Amino acid sequence: MRITGGRARGIPLRVPTKGDVRPATDYIREAVFNSLAAWIPGAVVLDLFSGTGAYALEALSRGAAQATSIDLKTASELAANAAAVAKSMGVEKLPLQIITGDALQAGLVSGPFNLVFADPPWGLWEKHADVIVHNAVSYVGNSADATVVLEAPGGFVVPVPAGWKLRKVIGKGKGQPAASVFVPLR
Repeated sequence: MRITGGRARGIPLRVPTKGDVRPATDYIREAVFNSLAAWIPGAVVLDLFSGTGAYALEALSRGAAQATSIDLKTASELAANAAAVAKSMGVEKLPLQIITGDALQAGLVSGPFNLVFADPPWGLWEKHADVIVHNAVSYVGNSADATVVLEAPGGFVVPVPAGWKLRKVIGKGKGQPAASVFVPLR
């Protein structure tokens, strides 16, 4: 697993060996970021269920202004990954806030964010899909230029949040991860 683009391209990321961490594949992240290339520079990013921090770190590598990562258990691995990315980018510290908390709970950090990623453990989709979707869009506030990307197992239909529309689904096919990209109705 590595950063797929930007200033830290190619930097490997540590993956936690314990817990329910299933990192976003390089393929899906690269496809998502290539699709969102125009929205990344200057973005304020939130990475829910961040695990390795791959979405937040990829965004920072590609020019996001700042990022916040929330995960229940992976703060030490995420901090190590952030240090490796910072070093490769020639900076002492990334504009990254790491919060240890349950991303199923709302209000863990203040926004608004204009780019939100959520890649929860897949088992949570069956039990908590509405909560995951609601929490992800709640961090956007009233931003008309926001984008929310929700990664789920292939074949799982992510519910469309009220006031939002599905812009596209990025993925290889059934059984493989898919990223649903949502934008506000205008």
